[in-house]
Amino acid sequence: MALGKIKADTLEHSTAGLVDTKFVVDGSAKAWTNFVGTGTAAINRSSNSSGLTDNGTGDYTVSFTTNLVDANFSFAMAANQTSTGTGMVTGDSGHQTTLTAGSIRWGFTGSSSNTITDVATGSVMVHGDLA
Repeated sequence: MALGKIKADTLEHSTAGLVDTKFVVDGSAKAWTNFVGTGTAAINRSSNSSGLTDNGTGDYTVSFTTNLVDANFSFAMAANQTSTGTGMVTGDSGHQTTLTAGSIRWGFTGSSSNTITDVATGSVMVHGDLA
């Protein structure tokens, strides 16, 4: 089977107009992961995520299927401390955050303390350039 290519500088939607493909490529998340962080940590849904490691209480690593060019990427994370959505926690770059071209490691801290904590559901999104 021969592989083909589609080359386009713009995409056009029938009612939404035109968009330059550079915005699609540069503006899309290059990896994202939604996961369960308590008990046996596991990925619920993801894109370009090859695995989740539970490094200890509130400390997680997501590995990328396809590496980024380098560790100079942008990321965002959020989580709920309970399954009912209460107890919002935040990713805490002061505890564990380590960025490499192939993964991101971070810790979550509780909403009322600076104590690292497991999360019921968590998510991380990465923007950057793929290798």
